[in-house]
Amino acid sequence: MVALDGPSSSGKSTVGAEAARRLRYRFCDTGLLYRAVTWLALQRGVPATRIPQLLELVAEVRLEADDRGRYRRVRAAGVDVTAEVRGEVVDAAVSEYARIAEIRDALVPRQRELVADGSIIMAGRDIGTVILPDADVKIYLDASAEERARRRAAQRGIAGADVERQILTDLRRRDAIDSTRETAPLRTAADAVVVHSDGLDFNATVQAVVDVVRAAAAARVDGLPETRSSRIRTPGGELGR
Repeated sequence: MVALDGPSSSGKSTVGAEAARRLRYRFCDTGLLYRAVTWLALQRGVPATRIPQLLELVAEVRLEADDRGRYRRVRAAGVDVTAEVRGEVVDAAVSEYARIAEIRDALVPRQRELVADGSIIMAGRDIGTVILPDADVKIYLDASAEERARRRAAQRGIAGADVERQILTDLRRRDAIDSTRETAPLRTAADAVVVHSDGLDFNATVQAVVDVVRAAAAARVDGLPETRSSRIRTPGGELGR
């Protein structure tokens, strides 16, 4: 079981999915669950203050795996909303809903069920600290807010200093919410390997994650001390906590 954490727009979903493909692992982006709840709440006009109603929505969302074991399809109230949950409206609201302790608690067992068969990379913000505290490998994928803003602007096909400044402001706002919430705040697990992706292209970042997982797997086979607390040399440089 591989826990892959990191801030918003650090590349957890795309990097994690490709790393899983190369390793022939399954993949799950747990953020999709929170996005699904947020989308459904917005559709039904349920504000973040109505906890009982929000908890009822949790039962209506689920992730579905494709033929490669990647949990990438999202259903809410029986409808495929995979595209909708990645929209800008959900982007702007998801942190407000994801910070609600009752929602996070309700989704914990759902996430743990998905890793029961092992050989999986699970991405999120509290995987190594809360969801899978005993994960075999913990990785924290990090990047500066400026780099994340640039990538998000490029991903959306937009340009301009004003646009990037707005995206940067939004990212910093989400970082603040995620890192200061009372329940399961975003933080680096003490035994995680930190991969800083500033200056790395997509392929190099994926390879860095793959190398960390393979090094940990090799250490387990050889009976060596766990690699999660050591520094690991990758194509992107020396990584460590």
